[in-house]
Amino acid sequence: MTALSRARLRPMRPRDPHEPGRVASSLELFFDLVFVVAVSIAAVQLHHSLTEGHVREGILSYGFVFFGIWWAWMNFTWFATSFDTDDWLYRVLTVLQMGGVLVLASGIRPAFEERDYTVLVLAYVVMRLALVAQWLRASRHAGPSRRATHIYAAGVTVVQVLWLLSLLLPAQLTTPSMLLLVVAELAVPVVAESTGKTPWHPHHITERYGLFTLILLGESLLASANAIIEAVHEAETLGPLIAVSALTLTATAALWWIYFWPPHHHAIRGLRGSLLYGYGHYFIFAAAGAFSAGIEVEIDLLTGHSSLHQPLASFSYTIPLAVFVFGVWALAIRPCADGWVNAAVPLGSLLVLVDPLLPVPFALTTAILIAVVAVLVWRQQETEQETAQEGEDA
Repeated sequence: MTALSRARLRPMRPRDPHEPGRVASSLELFFDLVFVVAVSIAAVQLHHSLTEGHVREGILSYGFVFFGIWWAWMNFTWFATSFDTDDWLYRVLTVLQMGGVLVLASGIRPAFEERDYTVLVLAYVVMRLALVAQWLRASRHAGPSRRATHIYAAGVTVVQVLWLLSLLLPAQLTTPSMLLLVVAELAVPVVAESTGKTPWHPHHITERYGLFTLILLGESLLASANAIIEAVHEAETLGPLIAVSALTLTATAALWWIYFWPPHHHAIRGLRGSLLYGYGHYFIFAAAGAFSAGIEVEIDLLTGHSSLHQPLASFSYTIPLAVFVFGVWALAIRPCADGWVNAAVPLGSLLVLVDPLLPVPFALTTAILIAVVAVLVWRQQETEQETAQEGEDA
């Protein structure tokens, strides 16, 4: 009887969006780690493209590749917050999606070097169709969310057919067709949630986003550290490499501090806020993944292996930093911060962005990010003191 009960499938009913103590599962964390493999390869290919001077092509390829990675991750994450049963079939379909990620990773290099997206698209379709199976299963016991599950399943299936058909188009139509299909992918949740809402757990969702951000920052820090260690043997002097090392550590710590300063769950109370938060994280995640590529480009310049010259080489890391900081401010900090913070954070992102045009980029970038963090610490302490004083007065 025990073996039989374990083999049975649990009804995939909508989960309580107010469930106390809801946290990320070990399967979700395992799922994230597999995705970081693809992110790491995409960052490496972006680094090679930038170093060789193929800036526009590299950024465009990185944008498309990262969309596939991010979109598959995000759709699984939002599905899981609504219908995670953690039974054997749910796990098998999730592992199937993870296998698709690994195949997708093998297609990243051809996408960058040959503009051949065949493997990448096929792997992406496998991941998405595995999620369609989850949506169809969820529709059986979805209750008020049943209509939304049907729209998700039908919409995702149609778009995957279009992805496969796009492989038959001539090369000159690849970019415009992919842009149209990206728009189609983004439209499916908008239609589904506007027609029949699925429940989501704000704390669980924001925890998932925060954990993936931590993994991306860790991957960038590791890749940057490895590049610096390898460059030690080729650099004529260690001073510039020490400066890059200090910048890398300080910047990564500052990004972590800035991201986790605000309470993110307040940003996804309604449909509009949830869509903005979910979609806007594409830029935050992509920037976190690209930061290491920018640091490696800067190291290549110092060791004489880059086709880029200043200030373009420095822009390769200041742009990701600026996008990350501004994105976090726009999505999570701005709604809950005071005037000081809402002035300091976007100003800091702008100063980081234009830093390569100034004579001392390393020191200035570090100083700007430290100043932004200092303002956050100051205002948080002021707020806590004011709250404590109000409590005493009451």
